Amino acid sequence: MRRTFIIIASICCTLSINAQKEVTFSGSIQSDIHTPTGENENGYEDLMTNTYVDLQMQSQYVDAGTRFEYMEHPLPGFENDFKGWGIPHFWVKGKLGNNELTLGTFYEQFGSGFILRTYEERSLGIDNSLLGGRLVLHPLKGVTLKMLSGKQRRYWSWNGGLVSGADAEIAIDEWFSSMQEKNTHLSIGGSWVNKYEKDEDIFADPTHRYNLPKYVNAWDIRANLNKGPWGVLVEYAHKTQDPSFDNGYSYHSGQVAMLSGSYSKRGLSLLLQAKRSENMAFRSRRNMLGTSSFINHLPAFTLDHTYALAALYPYATQLASGEWAYQTELGYSIPRKTLLGGKYGMNVKVNFSYVRAINSQWLKWGDETYYQDLDIQLTRRLTRDIKLNLMYMNQHYNKAVIEGEGEMIRSNIFVADAQFQLARRIQLRTELQYLTTRQDDHDWAFALAELSLAPHWMITISDMWNCGVTDKHYYLGQVTFNTGAHRIQLGYGRTRAGYNCSGGVCRFVPATEGFNLSYNYNF
Repeated sequence: MRRTFIIIASICCTLSINAQKEVTFSGSIQSDIHTPTGENENGYEDLMTNTYVDLQMQSQYVDAGTRFEYMEHPLPGFENDFKGWGIPHFWVKGKLGNNELTLGTFYEQFGSGFILRTYEERSLGIDNSLLGGRLVLHPLKGVTLKMLSGKQRRYWSWNGGLVSGADAEIAIDEWFSSMQEKNTHLSIGGSWVNKYEKDEDIFADPTHRYNLPKYVNAWDIRANLNKGPWGVLVEYAHKTQDPSFDNGYSYHSGQVAMLSGSYSKRGLSLLLQAKRSENMAFRSRRNMLGTSSFINHLPAFTLDHTYALAALYPYATQLASGEWAYQTELGYSIPRKTLLGGKYGMNVKVNFSYVRAINSQWLKWGDETYYQDLDIQLTRRLTRDIKLNLMYMNQHYNKAVIEGEGEMIRSNIFVADAQFQLARRIQLRTELQYLTTRQDDHDWAFALAELSLAPHWMITISDMWNCGVTDKHYYLGQVTFNTGAHRIQLGYGRTRAGYNCSGGVCRFVPATEGFNLSYNYNF
């Protein structure tokens, strides 16, 4: 792997330098370090770190990049398969006009990602890049063609199977000036993905072996229409028989359909979405666990909450069993100098998400509710120096379905977030949160104070207290220093065991206590 990278990098540099004089280099360093203290019940090492070094070169005709990763002593939650170090990411891209050819590792998404989405999310330990080749062509005005093939990364190796695909997207409005004059944009697209994987000995019982397909095909069609403030997206994807660990080696096909409508005008926005998915877990290895072996991605249709207690029970998309998912969001800005808006006006946002089991009949619901939340936020500037954000959320979280054990957790969450401009370069932000429920660990309280001393310093203290059952405090204190392209953060705290989620993908994070040091540098 390293020899291949050196050869590719050498060719890239030679071509770039010979082709032109202007070559630019950039990169970044990210290092997160944890030193456990206290009882250290999980037997963690004395010093753990996830460190990444990214390097990129840009030129007129050739770009190249690589990433070095060091996780020989990985952070809590990244143990076992994450352990190691090396250069898992390296690529060279040749450019001619609007056309591109990439060799090495790369990321790609077709449409909404229903049949293909490779990406990196370090907080979740996800890097499912492909190692191979990708070609992007623009043969005609408004037409984009993509073709790719490669093996998918899984931690420090690549799966033995092969993922190949093609995508075509046509921006029809670029062909008709009348549509552009009327501020109308229409694009249509289609995708195809094929997974090749060797047959293997997997038995239904001691005497019966599964006859596993070597090829699994998936296709996707979509249309996106925008006219003025209105927008409509329609998308459908289908997957052929794909027996795997996720679906209990079922030979049923998979499918997902989505309809999304939006309206956005100054002071008012509206989003309506519906999605039905069934048996759409699509992996490059049929018997693998973990999020990095997924070829595709289905959005959760729920808010990614940033407040601690609102994110205490995050939803994970049910890829294998399927789901009906709905989301609607309304945003409205109440004008200034009105009774409700006051001197500075007020923003109101209401979001409702609902996820339910599917039925064998396509348009009918199943019996179980998986998740539901109603979220109301009010943001208002009280004075020139004081801004207040209030939030209320009612949440239903089916722990038995999402985590595999437990019951339906019904909770009410209250948040008050206030920002105070104390001086020209001094700002104080405070949070008070409360979650009340009769299930699980019962009630939680959270408090935070964050003092910003621009442009260099930020001091944060917080405490999350389970005042319902365990009476445990999960406290955190940290200092952040920024100067130029450097950012250093030092803190000490205790974290609760739970799930860290983003976009419907979740990773379990164990409980920890100790010092944390984070360093980021961009150049």
